[in-house]
Parts: sequence; C-alpha cells; structure tokens
Amino acid sequence: MTGPSLANLWGRKAGGLPSFERYSKALKASGIIWDDRSLDGWLTDPDRMVPDNEMPFNGIEDARVRADLLAFLKEATKPGASPQVAQQGGMGGMMGGMGGGPDKNLKKLEPAAQVKAITYCHDTYRVSTADGKTRAFWERNLRFKTDSSKDGPEKGAPAMLPAGMMGDRASLIFAAPEEIAKMIESRC
Repeated sequence: MTGPSLANLWGRKAGGLPSFERYSKALKASGIIWDDRSLDGWLTDPDRMVPDNEMPFNGIEDARVRADLLAFLKEATKPGASPQVAQQGGMGGMMGGMGGGPDKNLKKLEPAAQVKAITYCHDTYRVSTADGKTRAFWERNLRFKTDSSKDGPEKGAPAMLPAGMMGDRASLIFAAPEEIAKMIESRC
C-alpha cells in the first residue's frame, strides 16, 4: 500500500497503525488522535501541522472541498463500511497528462536526486540521497531502470527521479543492470 489503511481512522493515534512501517518519526511523535478537527488541519496543511512529516501532499486550501472529503472519509472508513462506498471516489480520468518531454541529463543532478544508498526491509525501500535525506517507498512504488546513453547516470551513481502525481513514487536509474542488486542492502 502507498499509505496506511484508513479503515477505522477516527479515534486512532497518528502514526500508530502497526501494519504500516513508513510513518515519519515526526508523525509518530506528534501525539495526534484523528478526529474531525485534526483531520481538517492535516488536510489543510500537513507540513504546518506536523513539521518534518513525509506526507507527499501539500494540502487542500478550499474549506468546502475539505469538508466534502472529510464527510466521504468518515462514511467510507467507519467500521463495517460497504466496499462500494470506498470505491466511489475513484481516479476517473486523472491518468491523462502524464506525457514526457526531453530526457534529463542524469550526470548533472541536484543532491536530492543523487542516490547514495538503498536499503530494503519487508515491503519498504529506503533511498538515501546526497542531500542527507532518506525517503521510504512501498516496493511497488519504486521503479528500477537503466540508462546507458550519453545522458545516463555515471557508473555507481544512480539517479532518483519522481514518478506519479502524488510524490509517493520514484524511478531509480542505474548505468547498467548489474548495479541494481549491488546497490541494495537488505537491512531492517
């Protein structure tokens, strides 16, 4: 899963669902209990509510849109909610507009895109970059690719590029296939 289950969300401690391992330290330590008020604050601006959280979401400014989303979530996540309710909020036509453009020169990257280490534990990859940050990705949201072209990454210096619309996916691009397994350390 990209994120934790929202089933039975109201009344639950933020960062406290044992089946989800990618909560940020900041969210786990926040002490927040999810209710109408706290969820409205989170949906307004997660970074202001919990600085240093790792939520790839900037918030929703429109109070009416937030109220509608909260009403939907409250109904869809309550105990015994019908699976059809949860499916009503589908993605519709949101998959369009994912077009390309010129390929980026992967030899000239900002530190946030320069991969230094990759660890794997259970269903989660953690990717550390040259800017000193580590991001967690669900295994199905991380793509491993190669690019041996003149604009591909230097040998032993993979690149991380965003993928998807929510910031929860990324592509790791290596100079050659044999580098992939060498770079990943199994460690919990």
